[in-house]
Amino acid sequence: MASPSPSELHADLFGWVDRFLHVLAHGRSLSEHTLKAYAQDLSELASFLDDWGIHEPDEITTRHIRQYMAEMDDRGLASSSLQRKLSSMRTFFKDLLAAGLIKQDPCVGLRKRRSGRYLPGVLSQQEAEALMAAPDRSTITGLRDAALFELMYSAGTRAAETVALDRSNLDFSRGLVRIFGKGKKERLGALGRFATETLTQYLSDPQRPPSKLAAGEAIFLGRNGTRLTTRSLERIVAKHALAANIPRRVTPHTLRHSFATHLLDGGADLRAVQELLGHAHLTTTQIYTHVSIERLREVYEKAHPRAICG
Repeated sequence: MASPSPSELHADLFGWVDRFLHVLAHGRSLSEHTLKAYAQDLSELASFLDDWGIHEPDEITTRHIRQYMAEMDDRGLASSSLQRKLSSMRTFFKDLLAAGLIKQDPCVGLRKRRSGRYLPGVLSQQEAEALMAAPDRSTITGLRDAALFELMYSAGTRAAETVALDRSNLDFSRGLVRIFGKGKKERLGALGRFATETLTQYLSDPQRPPSKLAAGEAIFLGRNGTRLTTRSLERIVAKHALAANIPRRVTPHTLRHSFATHLLDGGADLRAVQELLGHAHLTTTQIYTHVSIERLREVYEKAHPRAICG
């Protein structure tokens, strides 16, 4: 990529993607199919980063790329599609590096398991507690947000599963929630005491807006009484993570990943966690054993006087 002009130095991330795609289209012998793949992959990346306030190339870190790939992975993308996305990003960042727009390729050092599963970001238990405490429960909106967090962290639900929940899915007497996951597969999730208490309080609060007809029995409502969307849920999580002073991007997927990791940290059986997450294959769940080991390694390296090898 040629050196950027002064006006181009003020382009946002979408502008740099467009410029890169223009270079590909006019400077390299690529098929139309390949060009479309680059456009799709990099536009999705730019949208993901823009949602979390990342607008300049030099703001992108390896953590952002890892979180992006983990979310794509959790949506069920095939390993070949994930590899293609990673390849597109590597080419893009290589050109940004050559142009002097970034100092380091954020894809360098991205760890990937042999199975193709990417390591997700997780909260520490202290950060999870801080996120639960962040919403102002004296307001109906804050109470709703607290109920959202308590349920996701208690049951390990995906974003789409969470907003799709109806009142009839809750069984407070047994501490269970009926979840409909990918492929309409049904599973039961656990509702702990904190989740049960917060949900009960939210659902019985007279300030809770009445449901619109289209919302049906939706548990989580927006201010106008419509069913909460996954996009709104993402913004809610990000807002309260910022208020909780968590120094990185947090998404609904982060809560699900934290749910699984904290269970394993506490000694839960791997197959039990598989059932709670709704994974069809144990190999999908095994990624969390690696995350737990990584967390133990971090603690060891920080605490042990002879941990740093020279």
